[in-house]
Amino acid sequence: MIPASGFPLVDRHTHLEGALDPAWVRGEAERRGLALPAALEALWTGAALPFQGFIEAFLFGASLLDSRERVRQAALAVARRSLAAGATGVDLWVSPHFLVVHRGQISLENLWRGLEDGLAEARSLGLRSSVVVDAVNHFGPKHGQAVLDLVLPERPAFVKGFSTGGLEGTPFREWAPVFARARAAGLRLAAHAGENGPGSNVREAILEAGVERIVHGLRADDATLALLAERHIPVDVCPRSNAGLAADVQPHPLPRMLRAGVRCALGTDDPGVLPCDLASEREAARAMGLEEADLALLDRHGAEDAWCLA
Repeated sequence: MIPASGFPLVDRHTHLEGALDPAWVRGEAERRGLALPAALEALWTGAALPFQGFIEAFLFGASLLDSRERVRQAALAVARRSLAAGATGVDLWVSPHFLVVHRGQISLENLWRGLEDGLAEARSLGLRSSVVVDAVNHFGPKHGQAVLDLVLPERPAFVKGFSTGGLEGTPFREWAPVFARARAAGLRLAAHAGENGPGSNVREAILEAGVERIVHGLRADDATLALLAERHIPVDVCPRSNAGLAADVQPHPLPRMLRAGVRCALGTDDPGVLPCDLASEREAARAMGLEEADLALLDRHGAEDAWCLA
């Protein structure tokens, strides 16, 4: 479905591990005799919790992705949610090192094959996709190199990017060699920055780490917004997630970012934990006072800068 803006809708940022279908999670937990975390139950009802509660809920869902078939089902959950909201593309963040090495719950081959199966089925339904490998900032650059050691030797064609997420605990300048290696291997570069760390992280990620795309960027000051606009750096904004995980950032800076000329687009982040879809994210953006022309601009940026459509 093409909206009135004339541009295809793209979910520019969603995490596989955070996008599981809640009914599927309940069924898997019951089948395995596991109790659902109270934090996950609370987040499903729209409750606001500290960041640690979100992490507990996120990791519980991730722990269920322990076979090729379950990864396939997870990818299809992303596809069905995206398609139901009218999207035709999704940039999908995945954490292979966490699943394969840190938890040791699935082989890399089964992870890739499960993703390949699910994304192929999604493509047959009309959804294009790309995968962005996510490393954890606060684990440090050695972890980042280990992520690349894992994924680069037999990287599937659908893996288009490399990113950092997690807590912004390690300066981005220290990650520069990791990003440089990923770029040399042909990967696009993104970073969660200015979400749970200072806005200066956004500037550092661009100028010192060479990142070409920012996720969230909520705490960027006016000078950094000008830099983002000048360099045409895309920024993925996720209103529902931002409201839950960066509740102190008020009002939401999306209108200010657009006025500054930043190429913002919408994503759902973790819609299986913090319930939303691309349609509800657009309504949240509208509720910030954005007009139809602003929403059309979000659509345009979403399509033009999406890696899944490149």
